Amino acid sequence: MKITTILSATMLALALLSAPALAGDQRPYEITEQREACADYDPLRRPFFGDLHVHTGYSMDAATQFTRNTPRDAYRFARGEEVGLQPFDRDGRPLRHARLRRPLDFTSVTDHSEMLGEVRICNSNDLPGSDSDMCWLYKRLGPLATLPMLARTMVGRERMKFCGEGGKLCLDVAADVWQDIRDAAEEAYDRSPECSFTSFVGYEWTSILGMGINMHRNVIFRNENVPSLPVSWVDTPSAHNLWEQLQDKCIDGVKGCDALTVPHNSNLSGPGLMFESAKLEGPRQSGIEVDADEATARRRWEPLVEIMQHKGDSECMMGGDTTDEACGFEKLPYDNFAGVGRFRGVGAVDGGHKSSMVREALKKGLLQDENGVGNSLKYGIIASTDTHLGTPGLTLEDGSKGHGGAGNSASTGVPIGLPDNFEFNPGGLAVVWAEENARDSLYAGMTRRETYGTSGTRPVLRFFGGWGYGEQMCDDDNFASAGYEGGVPMGSDLAARPDSAGSPLFAVQAMQDPGTSEHPGTALDRVQIVKGWVEDGSTREKVYDVAGGDLRASVNARTCRTNGSGHSSLCTVWSDPDFDAEQRAFYYARVLENPVCRWSQKICVEAKVNCLQPDKVHPGFAACCSKTHRKVVQERAWSSPIWYTP
Repeated sequence: MKITTILSATMLALALLSAPALAGDQRPYEITEQREACADYDPLRRPFFGDLHVHTGYSMDAATQFTRNTPRDAYRFARGEEVGLQPFDRDGRPLRHARLRRPLDFTSVTDHSEMLGEVRICNSNDLPGSDSDMCWLYKRLGPLATLPMLARTMVGRERMKFCGEGGKLCLDVAADVWQDIRDAAEEAYDRSPECSFTSFVGYEWTSILGMGINMHRNVIFRNENVPSLPVSWVDTPSAHNLWEQLQDKCIDGVKGCDALTVPHNSNLSGPGLMFESAKLEGPRQSGIEVDADEATARRRWEPLVEIMQHKGDSECMMGGDTTDEACGFEKLPYDNFAGVGRFRGVGAVDGGHKSSMVREALKKGLLQDENGVGNSLKYGIIASTDTHLGTPGLTLEDGSKGHGGAGNSASTGVPIGLPDNFEFNPGGLAVVWAEENARDSLYAGMTRRETYGTSGTRPVLRFFGGWGYGEQMCDDDNFASAGYEGGVPMGSDLAARPDSAGSPLFAVQAMQDPGTSEHPGTALDRVQIVKGWVEDGSTREKVYDVAGGDLRASVNARTCRTNGSGHSSLCTVWSDPDFDAEQRAFYYARVLENPVCRWSQKICVEAKVNCLQPDKVHPGFAACCSKTHRKVVQERAWSSPIWYTP
């Protein structure tokens, strides 16, 4: 094994050089929209950083937190403009502001499809229904109004009485709101040759089983051709039915329409229900067998899974054959929404389930394939924020503004103390390898799963698998072209094993987030490859350190000063020493950065909180001294897997 540490950005610059733009009919993916061709086109693809999980004041749980930012504001923020945040003064002016240090490349606003009309009605003074008792509570109780509204809509799956017969009034208003969301996406989309920003029309399908088990999906449309109303949880009893409705109302119902769905927060799906049959309509139906047709449908509709966001990491959990210490990263101490602060006590809560983790889903998919059903859980990896402040991409540990939604509310004044529940985090980012920053190119990257997720920083990660790579790949300026020519990228299946081949070879290259001149990025610690496989009818896993891990940096949590050095880049070609040609397997790369202070600890240090004098600690900072407060974080990135089938 050969490891090369590159101390300059030369390799990155060479990898990102762009070729001349191609005509639409020459691109390796279908063109479904009318636009000017991007001047910056790279056949070897580039990483585009984005956020596919964003809520604004159009979502019921953001609106009750007094979020006023609209989809247009969210897209402005993603493009680098400043937006205001709650609380507001008596004249309605925001008392807090935020701006991204670096704009995003793409974003989708994914407001909840449930209650789009109800929220608009209750926020108005003149629409029919705005004078109802429920809207009166909504306007005056703020976050407290969430519980009765969510109970009726999300648990009971019933429309509010003021919606009228068949919910017509609320559906009519929802159609207007949906059109506004569509218009905001279209206005934000750069159709010029500059291709500076891409917006996707999207929404969240917000399925809740029992009293808080999360089965949510984000629905991302390929282009501007979308149904006249989003399909909501109120009207569809299962994820499988959601796909059927999308087939009917999008694929078959609107010319040029295409969509995919992204499950998120599997860590809050109780005992692994997110990765059971998509036909599940309630927790008591657990155990429905997945057949070949369902496996095919899930692979078509769900090429991606969100591995991390504001409400925790869902990669893996210690226990059984999982001895990976890095699995302790950003875990929530509860397994469904009933554990979240303001919902606590409305349902039964456990401390988390290994079966809800993405790594377990990937292993379960191998076992399905082994048993002849087909792999229904063949997921590519992304991350996103789930912001409820309308601030996509606001993911850095310093200067955290909180989340809104299920987090602490800043609605009663300038927050004194931590701006969010201390178990939450700022969220992650989705990265797509694509030829150009345009909808068709990015969507094609998502459907072929050539994606990765980060915990919020912006390292560059490439991962290829093949049978004939040479160790010299890391010394070659043509790393990407050699990766494609000799194998497949992340998200793919390895080609059939040649008779003369031994173990598969994996080429991985990681470059640290450069940050900005005022706020440089953090150096890399190590690169790991995570393997899962089937052996004697059971699943197994192992984590291999393949590059780095030799410089041992640290951080002083009392001052947040970092010590030691790290790598600006890491590259290696690795061969699986435990390969068995008869065993199904997947492999994904994980990149760990050097440790830094977590967002919450940064605020605690800046506030000079002294936990040795508890009587002097302001209530807003009490979490700083909690025994479960995590003070240090090791940011990371996860590639999509590469699969091997005998």
